[in-house]
Amino acid sequence: MPFFEYQAKNYEGLSIKGTIEAASESAAMEILAEKKLLPIALKLKSEHGDLFAKLSFLNKISAKDLVLFSRQLSVMKSANLPLVQSLRILEKQTVNPKLKLAIAEIADEVDGGARLSQAMASFPEIFSNFFISVIKSGETSGRLDEILNYLADQQEKDYDLMSKIKGAMIYPAFIVGGLVVVGIVMMIYVVPKLTDIMQETGGELPLTTRLLIGISYFLSHYWYVLGILAMLAVVALRFYLRTPQGKLFFDIAKIRLPIFGKLFQRIYLVRFTRSMSTLLAGGVTLVESLKVTGEIVGNAVYQDLVERTTKEVEDGNPVSSVFMQSKEVPVMISHMMSIGEQTGHLDGVLERLTNFYAREIDNLVTNLVSLIEPLIMVVLGVAVGMMVAAIIMPMYNMASSF
Repeated sequence: MPFFEYQAKNYEGLSIKGTIEAASESAAMEILAEKKLLPIALKLKSEHGDLFAKLSFLNKISAKDLVLFSRQLSVMKSANLPLVQSLRILEKQTVNPKLKLAIAEIADEVDGGARLSQAMASFPEIFSNFFISVIKSGETSGRLDEILNYLADQQEKDYDLMSKIKGAMIYPAFIVGGLVVVGIVMMIYVVPKLTDIMQETGGELPLTTRLLIGISYFLSHYWYVLGILAMLAVVALRFYLRTPQGKLFFDIAKIRLPIFGKLFQRIYLVRFTRSMSTLLAGGVTLVESLKVTGEIVGNAVYQDLVERTTKEVEDGNPVSSVFMQSKEVPVMISHMMSIGEQTGHLDGVLERLTNFYAREIDNLVTNLVSLIEPLIMVVLGVAVGMMVAAIIMPMYNMASSF
């Protein structure tokens, strides 16, 4: 639907400017009337100005954008600035066009009498159920400024954790990518010249040399076939991963990988404990917290675990009953959750678990980086050794025969 820019006056006689989405100009007038606003000017908003905002792949809203939004909104709300005024200020200083447009519409909705959580619910691609549930709990309890501040803290911790993991993987990924590029260049341009010399001698070449010649010939003459096969494989894999069976298979494989499985497992557990702790601390009910967390945990195995836990809690059973039976959850988590539930301090226990496993993730990432560096050296040594065995040794034998 198109957007309309309007200028209107409220019941206090104050002039208000904003943007609303409506099917037609008459529909826009009706929306303004429902908001108890008297229209002064109304015009169709130019689509060219929002071109980049509509191109979502150019304006993807990152986790950092949401962290900044939450932190700035919490600071202004804590300073007793009116919510609408805070949103207007954020709208002016937000750089991302897509988020800027969303904040403008949220401000309009709130100014018209809607709750912040209701206005945010119109943008599910930006604000998750977790985000909206926390905001809703703050509105219900009358502690929106405290909840916004707590939400910003938790989002920053989650963002910092993921940034550390991504940053630690940059060096190994760069080295491996460089090795692959160098290897392809060698196989296409260098190896053929060396193997041509050996083939001209007419002598029998070792198996490793013949394999190297075959791979080099294929890459030099049929590289496009390899490219097509790679693209087909990527498309087929993405299609398979969108199916429930494919997603389940991939998620099980991730947490059972020999080296990275434990890291993935800890990441999902921290996501669960941190989200649950934030929601419970914000006053959200246990069942609702479980439902929201199940949607954002990000792994089919743990999502199924949380969904079964939700059913158990609805039937009156302890929250830790399903967790105690699962092999994918450390024993400490299920027992501490049980203690937290019995003492009535489940949110505090979950926060302590979050801090503990977040530190464990830091240690795992550090150890993985230390392990990957010598592993890369071993792989590099094997590759060089195979190259020597396939090219240098036959050339040495050929030179020795003269």
